[in-house]
Amino acid sequence: MAAEDKDRFSMTAIFPESARSLSLASRYGYDPWLVGRFLQYIPDIDGFLSKMERPPTKYIRVNTIKTGKKELSGRLKSKGFILADTEIPEVLSVKNTPLPLGATNEYLLGQYYIQDLASCMAVEALDVLPDQAVLDMAAAPGGKTSFIAQRMNNTGMVVALEPNKKRTRSLVFNLSRLGIYNTSICSIDGEKAADLGIKFDRVLLDAPCSCEGVIAKDPTRKTNHKPEDIDFCAKKQEILIESAIKVAKPGGLIVYSTCSFAPEENEAIINKALQKFRIELEPINHGNEGLTEFAGIKFDPSLRNTRRFYPHINDTTGFFVARIRVKS
Repeated sequence: MAAEDKDRFSMTAIFPESARSLSLASRYGYDPWLVGRFLQYIPDIDGFLSKMERPPTKYIRVNTIKTGKKELSGRLKSKGFILADTEIPEVLSVKNTPLPLGATNEYLLGQYYIQDLASCMAVEALDVLPDQAVLDMAAAPGGKTSFIAQRMNNTGMVVALEPNKKRTRSLVFNLSRLGIYNTSICSIDGEKAADLGIKFDRVLLDAPCSCEGVIAKDPTRKTNHKPEDIDFCAKKQEILIESAIKVAKPGGLIVYSTCSFAPEENEAIINKALQKFRIELEPINHGNEGLTEFAGIKFDPSLRNTRRFYPHINDTTGFFVARIRVKS
């Protein structure tokens, strides 16, 4: 990115209305500015908008701390569940369920967690190992935190940051239900992670975002989502990713993720970090390549190593994942 382009993402990019954007916005009930943006960076826009009208596929993550995949599948299938494997061994897609996923004995006993496949992809990319020190910078309600602890076999140390006390309650409940005991919860904002005085082997930053990727769950986002939301989130995200880099050990891994499609919250954030810090992007096995250009601005070519997850292509909620290696 040229020096004169660095500040061009200080405001959300808005594109001129077209007959196509107006037609699609009218048909599916979106504000035209949002569809105009989707046309720039979402492949097969018709398939995407159609998919977003349907309830997203449900997924559960087997909690291997408490049970095995085969044992849990057998019990749920005996109740009438229809399940299928996914790319992640611990995650099952739920094709049919005779009762709410949160109303089974197995759920109450902490044998599984209801979690979207794309969300689990962020932990997959983090590549945690037993006995490491891991930081989750925005932890509640605990899905990714508990999956990290599970992948570590309850060893090592996980530090979960959550400044919102109401959200902390859900985090505590979920970690307790799932049998997690290697995790400490700190009631501080991720911006202040350096105050902990700890360097981490792995850092997960599932950054607060504008949530474009979950419109299928919350259709009100079609019209109450504003460009200012993206501006606000991008400023926060830029601060948080700098905080994450500063607390990662040399040679350590950071995973940055959002449930937004907006390039200003995704590739542009990573591109700025690449210019400022000694980091590099590593490839991820699943998902679609990240953007290397948006709104006439070229990003670092390595942004293709980041990954986008689209509901109509990957059968997940919308998601973005970047795997960042801190250079020694």
